[in-house]
Amino acid sequence: MTDTAAKQSTDVVDEVRTWLEENWDPELTVGEWWERLGLAGWAAPGLPTNAYGKGLNRNDSVAVQNAIAEFGALGAPGGLGLLLAAPTIATHGTQEQIDTMVRDIVTGQKAWCQLFSEPGAGSDLAGLQCRAIKDGDEWIVTGQKVWTSGGQVADMGMLIARTDVDVPKHQGITYFGIDMHQPGKVDVRPLVEMTGHALFNEVFMEEAVVPDAWMIGGLNNGWAVANTTLMNERAGLGSGGGHAAASAATPGTVAKDLDRRVGDFVSSDGKPRRRSGGGGGGGMAGGYKLLVDLAKGNGKVEDPTIRQELMKLHTLNELGRFNNWRAKAGRAIGHEVPGLPNISKLSMSEIVRTQRDLGLKILGPLGTLHAYKPDQQQVNDSATGNPFSSLVTGMALFAQAPPIYGGTDQIQKNIIGERVLGLPKEANNDKTAAFKELPKNA
Repeated sequence: MTDTAAKQSTDVVDEVRTWLEENWDPELTVGEWWERLGLAGWAAPGLPTNAYGKGLNRNDSVAVQNAIAEFGALGAPGGLGLLLAAPTIATHGTQEQIDTMVRDIVTGQKAWCQLFSEPGAGSDLAGLQCRAIKDGDEWIVTGQKVWTSGGQVADMGMLIARTDVDVPKHQGITYFGIDMHQPGKVDVRPLVEMTGHALFNEVFMEEAVVPDAWMIGGLNNGWAVANTTLMNERAGLGSGGGHAAASAATPGTVAKDLDRRVGDFVSSDGKPRRRSGGGGGGGMAGGYKLLVDLAKGNGKVEDPTIRQELMKLHTLNELGRFNNWRAKAGRAIGHEVPGLPNISKLSMSEIVRTQRDLGLKILGPLGTLHAYKPDQQQVNDSATGNPFSSLVTGMALFAQAPPIYGGTDQIQKNIIGERVLGLPKEANNDKTAAFKELPKNA
C-alpha cells in the first residue's frame, strides 16, 4: 500500500469513528439506526455518491465495516440486497429506481433474494424459461426458480425472465425487481440441505405481477445486467474478502427486527452479535483459526501431515488477501485485473474443500457425527465432550455448496479460458438461433 493510500484509509476510518461517536445510540430501533447509517453513506460506502454510498474502493469499504464492528455498533443490513441488488441497480438503474430501491436496501427496509437459477438452467443460465409477458403497464411472470438464498425472508427479488423467444437466448432476457409478497402468485418453499438447515429455496411464480417501472437496465438487456450481479457475487464470495460488520439483525419486513431495540443486537462488551443459523457455512470465514485451535486442543497439531495442511490453508487465505490488494492497486490506476473475480471464486472453493478434509482429519471418528437440530446439538456435545465438532462437520457438509453456487467451478474456468485467455469456445449456434428453436434441457 502506498503512503497516499494508507493515509486515505486512515482518514476514512477516522471519519466513520467520529460519525459513530455522534450518532450511535443503542436506544434507537434497528430501523432508525439503519436509516441513519444508510443515508449517511456508511451502510454501503462502496456505492457511488448518487446511490447512498461514498465511492470508496473495496479495501476502504472493508475498513469501514471493521471500524463499525470495533466501535460496537450494529453493522449495515446484510444480505443479497446490499451485496448484489444495490450495486446492480446503481450501475444500470434509473435515478428514480436508485432513490426508491437502493434507499430501501441501505436502510434495511427491504430484504432481497436472487431469482436466477432454474431446474433446467443452472450452469446454462441463459437457457432460462421463466416467462414475462407485457400487459399494459405491467409484466405477468410465470415460471420456477431454485437455489434461492434468503427467499423465505425476502421482500423483493432480483428476477431475470425471458421476454422474447424469437431472438438468440442471451438477447431475450430482461431483469426486473419483483415483489415477493404476492400470495397465490409467488410461492417460496424451503429446501432442507444435508447440513440440517434450509438456506436455499425453490420459488414458484404463477402470473405474478411486476410493474414496468421495475424493469432494470432496459428491455431484453437483462443478460448484461445479470452479469453485473454475478460479478459482484463472485467478488463477494471470493477468497480474501470479508464483511466484519455484517449485521446480527435481519433486514426487511418479514424478520420483524426493524422495530426492535438496536442495543439488543450488540453484546454486553459492546461488540456486535453474530446472526445464528444459516446454511452451515457460517464458520468458513474463521475456519482456519478454528481448526488450528482444535488441532492444538486434541494434540493433532504435532502431526506433520496436519501441520502441512494447516499451512496450505493459511497460504490459500493469504493468497486471497493479496489478490484483493492486487485488485485495489489495479483500480487505483484505472485497470481491472482480467479474471480476478473468477480466480477468487475458484480459490474460495479450494479453501472450503481444504477446510472440509482437514477438519475431518483433525476430528477423527467424531467427524462422522453431526447435529441437525438444536436439541440434537446438546446431545452431541454431551456425548463427544467437544462443542466445536458440530462447527467442523457443518463446514464439511456445507463445503459442497460454494463450488456450485455463484457459478460452478467449471463455469469459472470456462470464463477464464474463453474471456481472459482467448481460448476457442465449444462450437454451437446458441448465439445465432432463436431461443424457441434451441433444444431444451440439453
